[in-house]
Amino acid sequence: MSSTATSSSAPPAHSSTTVPTGVPTDLPPNAARAAAGIALVLVAQLMLILDATVVNVALPHIDADLGFGPASLSWVLNGYTLAFGGLLLLGGRLGDVFGRRRMFEAGLAVFTLASLVGGLAQSPEMLVGARAVQGIGAAMAAPGVLALLTTSAPDAAARNRALALFGAVSSGGMSIGLLLGGVLTDVGSWRWTLFINVPIGLVVLALTRRVLDETPRRPGRFDLLGAVSATGGAVAIVYSLISAPEHGWTSARTIGGLALGAALIALLARTELRVEHPMLRPELLRDPRRVGALASMALVVGGQLSMFFLAVQFIEGELGFGPMESGLAFLPLTLGIFAMSRVTPRLLGIFGPTRMIMTGAVGLATSFALLSTVSPGDTYWTGVFAAMLINGVSAGLAFMPITVLILSDVEPEHAGSASGLLQTFQQLGGAIGLAVIVSVYAAGSVPGEFLPGARAAFLTSASFAAIAFAVAAWLHLRGRRSERARADRAASVEVAAAA
Repeated sequence: MSSTATSSSAPPAHSSTTVPTGVPTDLPPNAARAAAGIALVLVAQLMLILDATVVNVALPHIDADLGFGPASLSWVLNGYTLAFGGLLLLGGRLGDVFGRRRMFEAGLAVFTLASLVGGLAQSPEMLVGARAVQGIGAAMAAPGVLALLTTSAPDAAARNRALALFGAVSSGGMSIGLLLGGVLTDVGSWRWTLFINVPIGLVVLALTRRVLDETPRRPGRFDLLGAVSATGGAVAIVYSLISAPEHGWTSARTIGGLALGAALIALLARTELRVEHPMLRPELLRDPRRVGALASMALVVGGQLSMFFLAVQFIEGELGFGPMESGLAFLPLTLGIFAMSRVTPRLLGIFGPTRMIMTGAVGLATSFALLSTVSPGDTYWTGVFAAMLINGVSAGLAFMPITVLILSDVEPEHAGSASGLLQTFQQLGGAIGLAVIVSVYAAGSVPGEFLPGARAAFLTSASFAAIAFAVAAWLHLRGRRSERARADRAASVEVAAAA
C-alpha cells in the first residue's frame, strides 16, 4: 500500500459534521451497541495478551510454592505460548467456518475455566497443563477479536479507532501484565495472577450476546489436512525455538524440530493450493504489502521481548525493585503506547502506514540502543526511564499501521484467517525474538554479572527494529513507484484521447 493511498482504511479525521457543542449529529442508530461491542472484545484481547507476562514477576513465588526446578520453571510461560502460537491458524479458520462469536465464546470459556484450575494448582504439572489449556482457549478466541472489531465498527473512522486501540492493547498488554502481576503478587498471592481472569471472563461471556452479532457461517468441507499440518508445523517451530536456548541452536533436537516444522508448513502450502476450501487462503500471502507487514510485526514483537525479559531482570536484580515496583517501572512504556493510540488514526490519514512504521522502528531501535548503554552506577531515572518512554511512543506509532496493512483488502469471510495469520506472526516473532535474545545474552554473559550479556542482547533487539525499518522503507518505495506508474498510465491515456 502506498504511504498516501490510505483512503480505504483511514478516512479524513474530520469526516463527520458536528453541532457547535461538538456532539456528532450523524451517529448511526447502532453506535452505542457497536461501541459496547468494541469495548468488550478489547477487554477480552487485553486479558489474552497480558496473560503471556502477568506471571513473569511472580515466577520466584511460584517456584518456592510448587517446587519447580530451574529448567522447568520457564514452562509456566512457554506452555501458554506454545499452545497459543501453535493453534492460532486453526482457531482463525474455525471462526470462519462455525461463526466468530461462537468460537470467541467457546475459547473464552475454556480460557476462563483453565485460569481457575491454574490458580488452584497444587503441582508443577497441574499448573503447566492449565497454562497450556489457557493457550488453547486463547487461540480459539483471539482470531475472532479482530474480525469482531471490524464487523462491529459502524463506519470506517470507528474501524480505524478500534484498530488503533487493538494495537495499543496488543503492544501494551504485555507491560500491563507485568504491572498487574506485580501488584497482585505483592498484595495477595501469585495465584491471583490467574484468578483475576475468572470474574473478567465471566462478565465478558455474560455480555457477549447482548452487544455482538454472530457472523455468517461459511459452508464447505473443513480442510483437515491443512489444519493438522498448520498446527503441527507451528507447534514444532515454536517448541524448537523456545527450547533452543536450553538445548543449543545446533542440537539435533532443535534442528530436527525446525526441519519437521518446515516440512509440515511446506505440506500446508501444497495442500492449500489444491483444496476447494483451504484453511489458509493462499492469496493472503500473494500481496507483498501484507507479507512485508507480517515480517515487520514479527520483527517488532521479537525485539520488544527484550524489554520484558531483560529489563525486568535489570530492574529487579540490579536496582533491587520488588514485584510491584518492577511493574510500575514499565508505566512510561504503557502510557506511551496508550497515549499514541489516541492520535495514530489521524496520523495514519496524514502520513500513511509505511512512514509511521518507519518512524516507529527508528524509535524502537533508539530505545534498545539506549538500554545497551546502561552501566552499574545508573538508577532507574538515568538508565531506564527515557528508553521506556521512547519505546512506548514508538510501539504505539508502529503497531496500528502494521495491523492495517495486514488486514487491508481482506474479504469479510476470510477475516478470521487473516487475524489468525497476524497473531501467529506475533507469537512466532515473540518466540524467535526471545530465543535469539536469550542465546545472545548467554553467549556474552559473565558469571555473576548481568550487564555484559544484556548489552549485546539489547543491540540485537535494535537490529530487529532496524530490519523492520528496512522492510517498511521497501514497501514505501514500492508504493511510490506504483503511484508513479499509475500516473504515467493515466497521462498516456489522456494524451491518446486528446490525439
